[in-house]
Amino acid sequence: MTVPTFKSDLPYLSTEQMIEVDRAMIEDYKIELIQMMENAGRNLATLAKELFLEGDPQSKRVAVLAGTGGNGGGALVAARRLHSWGASVEVFLAKSREDFSGVPAHQLEIVQNLAVNVTVGNEIPTKESFDIVLDGLIGYSLKGAPRGSAATLISWANDQTAPVLSLDAPSGVDTSTGQVFDPAIKADATMTLALPKEGLRAEGVNAQVGELYLADIGVPPQLYAASPLKLEFSSPFTKGEIVHLN
Repeated sequence: MTVPTFKSDLPYLSTEQMIEVDRAMIEDYKIELIQMMENAGRNLATLAKELFLEGDPQSKRVAVLAGTGGNGGGALVAARRLHSWGASVEVFLAKSREDFSGVPAHQLEIVQNLAVNVTVGNEIPTKESFDIVLDGLIGYSLKGAPRGSAATLISWANDQTAPVLSLDAPSGVDTSTGQVFDPAIKADATMTLALPKEGLRAEGVNAQVGELYLADIGVPPQLYAASPLKLEFSSPFTKGEIVHLN
């Protein structure tokens, strides 16, 4: 698979605008969270396979870092996909299983039913090596510096020799301002969703974001054009569900 490059200007969304996109998807268009999460996770697994696993996940070692929110749910979908494609997947949770609820809890249950190894963040291995680390810890819900197991997992990921692929935004980076908290993931690549986030083009944030990709999660163009967003642009996904932004 060749990931096409999209060179035209795209609008970048603030956190508040992305919250509105999610609300409108669910409430106005009846596109459920589980559908968006499935699209995000499928595309994350595909990009991981093509960018970092030489197109063949079989026997490759994959670490998946998952928080309790939508990013964690998407990362768990990617874990399931890569497991089904033959990868050796290990999932590390930022919180206990009991802290997961709703759709992310559903995705976690599926992964557990597949007998994928799942542990909490304070039990991460110190000497094991992976072929890739998927970061699905914290998305646009970030409020201040990561703490607890999430912070531990971020620091662990940054110490690995394996490449790191972040979902939507590197954990620890504010999606509106681009502020880099301590700790924050230093990704080799970031696959953001729907439209890129304002914080991902802030000055100095490139070191955290790495190469920036954009993935389709099924947002109807008319949603963007409607009030209150009132955005007009050409869809970047006419040649594929994932595009490279430059």
